[in-house]
Amino acid sequence: MITSTTVDTRHGAVRGAVAGGVLTFKGIPYAAPPVGPNRFRPPQPVEPWAGIRDATNFGPTAPKAPYTPPLNALIHEVDIPGDDYLNLNVYTPDTSARLPVMVWIHGGAFVNGSGSAYEATAFARDGVVAVTINYRLGADGFLYHPGNANRGLLDQIAALEWVRDNIAVFGGDPDQVTVFGESAGAMSVGALLTMPKASGLFQRAILQSGALHHAISPASAELVKARLAAKLGTDDFAAVPVSELVVAQQQLRAEVSANPDPAMWGEVATTMIPFSPVIDGDTIPGGYFNSDVDILVGSNADEFRLYLVPTGLMDHVTDELLIANARRFGLDPDQVRSVYQGTPGEKLAQLMTDLHFRVPAIRLAETAKTAYMYEFAWQAGTFGGKLGACHAAEIPFVFDVLEDNPFEALLGTDLPQHLADSMHAAWVSFATNGNPGWFKYDTGNRSTMRFDFTSEVVLDPRPAERALWEGIR
Repeated sequence: MITSTTVDTRHGAVRGAVAGGVLTFKGIPYAAPPVGPNRFRPPQPVEPWAGIRDATNFGPTAPKAPYTPPLNALIHEVDIPGDDYLNLNVYTPDTSARLPVMVWIHGGAFVNGSGSAYEATAFARDGVVAVTINYRLGADGFLYHPGNANRGLLDQIAALEWVRDNIAVFGGDPDQVTVFGESAGAMSVGALLTMPKASGLFQRAILQSGALHHAISPASAELVKARLAAKLGTDDFAAVPVSELVVAQQQLRAEVSANPDPAMWGEVATTMIPFSPVIDGDTIPGGYFNSDVDILVGSNADEFRLYLVPTGLMDHVTDELLIANARRFGLDPDQVRSVYQGTPGEKLAQLMTDLHFRVPAIRLAETAKTAYMYEFAWQAGTFGGKLGACHAAEIPFVFDVLEDNPFEALLGTDLPQHLADSMHAAWVSFATNGNPGWFKYDTGNRSTMRFDFTSEVVLDPRPAERALWEGIR
């Protein structure tokens, strides 16, 4: 019985593992370690190695602090120390084939997460070469310096270039690449669609709970940098120990949430993500959009409940707080009260879901030449049924990992396998032939596949809520 296999990449040979008909190669470097003189530089080339590199275990992950409670107990994380963390993992059923490729970009608000937290075996099982990547996070990846922006996105481009140059020896077709991601990963995909340097590196894109909405201006990025420097007592960020810097990053995000003052944070007062892509005029020039890429985009019905229900905050939202947030985002408070349903907390959850996730997805679908829209609506039974279809709830269904679900603490154990079957199959179908199995989205029908215990196509779901946001960024 074969338990390992070796493949020759452009930088050297790697030995992977074989199990259940799937070949896995883990921790393969796609760029040099981003430490020392490389720390705040764009990704640098990998040094070739002699002999056979072991690729049977995950490599290091980007430095990060834990999620803040209670999310630290609900969201699966993987932390592996080491400098060589610009690496990726490949899952393939056949190194001699020429199969469609899917490249996963993880989420985590650009300060958390890793590609190693996602088990992509089911994609390989179903005829796709799957790749999961790590990239620089927080200040190392996204702190703005004029002429040196978006290093985390440039890491992602370097990983996609590695795929272009090497994936054929793993059985993948470099001309049939789908890049997909969730949350900050989806926002990354949205940013890649606006980056000329990414042109030609992927032909299809899937954006789960994130789109083009969270990129910020250099002016806002400078405000974030100044606040971080004040917190650390220095603007020599390279001299700050990584362990201290990652904690300061999380504290900064908490400060934004506690006091979202535009005078202090600029656009980050709305996006709530201090370390995010910057429209710098170079790596992201502004005004460019790659309309040749086919898009599958969507959101979850109750995204923002992840941040309001486990914390207990949703039950304490007042009508005054709801009104204040409506005005902060330019909405008519009376319309918000009448259009959204439920308690003030439930209305605020839906308002914030629309602001951060649903409306950006709709606007991206309206921009793209070819787009398919979905909504994930299955309701988790945890937290007394209040959690709903919250942020990240679709991930175990997309990856078809219900038997060994890394989101069990969040979603529980009673998850419908038939929903995973249909959702996972739609993602594979889109990556394989460009069609997930329903009608394209356009402003005439607004065709949306609603994934639920019983899934169906819905035309223009919740038009009154969508209309609230017309003319508002």
